[in-house]
Order: sequence, then C-alpha cells, then structure tokens
Amino acid sequence: MYTKQPKKMLIFNILDILKKYTDEKHSLSQNDILNILEKEYGMKVNRKSIKRNIMDLIEYGYDINYREVERKDNEPMLTDFYMNREFADEELRILIDSLLFSKYIPYNQCRKLVEKLEGLSNKYFAYKIRHITNLPENLPDNKELFYTISVLDEAIANKKKVVFHYNEYGTDKKLHIRTRKDGKPAEYVVNPYQMVATNGRYYLICNYDKYDNVSNYRIDRITDVRLTEDKVKPQKNVKGLEKGLDLPKHMAEHIYMFSGESATVVFRADKKIISAIIDWFGKDISFFDEDENEVTVSVYVNLDAMKYWIMQYSCYVKVLGPQSLVDTVKADMEEIYNKYNKAES
Repeated sequence: MYTKQPKKMLIFNILDILKKYTDEKHSLSQNDILNILEKEYGMKVNRKSIKRNIMDLIEYGYDINYREVERKDNEPMLTDFYMNREFADEELRILIDSLLFSKYIPYNQCRKLVEKLEGLSNKYFAYKIRHITNLPENLPDNKELFYTISVLDEAIANKKKVVFHYNEYGTDKKLHIRTRKDGKPAEYVVNPYQMVATNGRYYLICNYDKYDNVSNYRIDRITDVRLTEDKVKPQKNVKGLEKGLDLPKHMAEHIYMFSGESATVVFRADKKIISAIIDWFGKDISFFDEDENEVTVSVYVNLDAMKYWIMQYSCYVKVLGPQSLVDTVKADMEEIYNKYNKAES
C-alpha cells in the first residue's frame, strides 16, 4: 500500500516523472502521467491538475516541450510532454567515458561520479551504457585525490605554496611515501601553477622550491597536502616560465610530463608514423627533406621524454641531433642488445 501523499507533492512528482521517463525521443501524454502517478507514487488526480502543474513548471523556467491537439469542442488538448536535457546523451557518454578511462580516479569515486552523470538523463540512457565498465585493479589507491585537488585549487587561486608527501608503488602493489636517506618521509615544498590532465593522468605543473626549474608531479601520487601561508615563487623566476606558462607549448614539450631540459631535436622518421608524431607533438613542428618513404622532423621537446619516445618508435625513427641525445640512445640500444644477447647465450 502507498502512503497517501499530500497534494503539494504533485508538482514535484510530475517533474520527477518527466526527468525519469522523457526526452526528445520519449514523450508522455497526460494519461501516461496519470497512470505513472497512480502506479509509482500512489496519487490519483485528474488531467486538469496535470496540465496546470506542467504549465507552472514551465513558468518556473523548466524547459518542457509539448504538442497541442485540436478537439471537437475547439479546446486544444496538450500532449507529448518531454523535458529538454541540459546534456545530450552523447555528451554524457563522452563525460562518462572520460571518467572510466581515466587512470587517476579511484574506483569507488569514479563509480559515484558516473552515477551522478547518469542521473542527469533518464532511464533509457542507463540502459545504453550498462555494458561499459572499467577495471578496479587498474585504478589508483589514493583516496585523498579529490581533497588534494581542492587544496591545490585553493593554493593556485591564492598563489600560496603547498607541502606534501610523494608516493611510489612497491612490489607489494601499494603506494609508499618517498623517504629521505635517513628513512624519514620526504616533504616536498612546491610552488603550484597549474593542474592538467594528459595521457589519462592528472599532473601538477609547479616549481620544487629548492630549484629554479619546472617540475611535474602526478596528483594521484600526492598525499598529506597542506596549504602554507608563504607566497609562491613568481613564474618569472622559474627557468622555462620567464614569460609565463604557455600551456599548449608546455604540454607539447613534455609529452610524458618529465621535468628537465628541453631542446630542439631532429630525427628522421618513416612517413607511416606522421599521424602519431602530430598526435604526440602537435602541429608546432617542422617537416623537411621529404622523400617517398621518410621525412626529417624538428621539434622542441623535453630531452628525457624524447629519449623514451624514440625507444617506443625505434623501428620507425633515427635521431640526428643533438649529439648528446644520439649518444644516449645509442648507449641504451647497446644495453638492450647486450641484455637479450646474454639471455640467448
């Protein structure tokens, strides 16, 4: 048996029905709404009450569509009610996919966010995405993530330094705080400038207070963050940020978000991977000396990151300069060869 609801709840129940059951492809007649009210809410009302309350909702600012149908008595009847959604299902799908394929949001928090996004649509949307999931074992363990983001947001907005512990995984597959040589937890005092998401990870672009260069820290590895009263170091005093943070340029230079020196790198590449080159470095690159199969590429990039990129695409590229990078790649290739050669012998 339903508990009889007061009449003042009628308008809220009608709104709930429109949110739950309607969109541009799914509308309800007045009779449909009457039946749902009786079946799911235990309310018996007449059609005039439905029309009056929907008109009130529209007057209050709710974006509700309907169609007028002429009747024999010349009084139009309203039908085919549905709510226009702030987010289209396709937009919600993109947002949910971004959450599910992120590598920095803990599983339980990710599921709660997905449920909130599902709630912005109707029951038909939940049916569409029931087969989408992510793997809990592939997601981070840091339960402080959202708190950390909140503190960093406040620090960046108020130009304050922060202090935190930084973590790394051990062979037990758990996060452990980095320690100093004496075994005590290492504290990082940093000047935060920007948070960015790239490669499925969330990073803090900042300056480690001891030095004068740019650092990038994984936010899901940060714990015990504290806001200080100390003002941040001006960006003009940080090497690479003298003219401020050019975010697109910074992201193109730091493809793996490594810190350290950037320089112009020239390499010869198989034209099969031109799309991959643009995906990684953007369009602020130069192509020249092109022939049928290969092209020479020039890009300004972080050298440590470039070394790893070259190893990833080693079958398709040959680094030409700077010489220091050529020597490093050669040494790494020889070490790899020796490891496999030793294993076979």
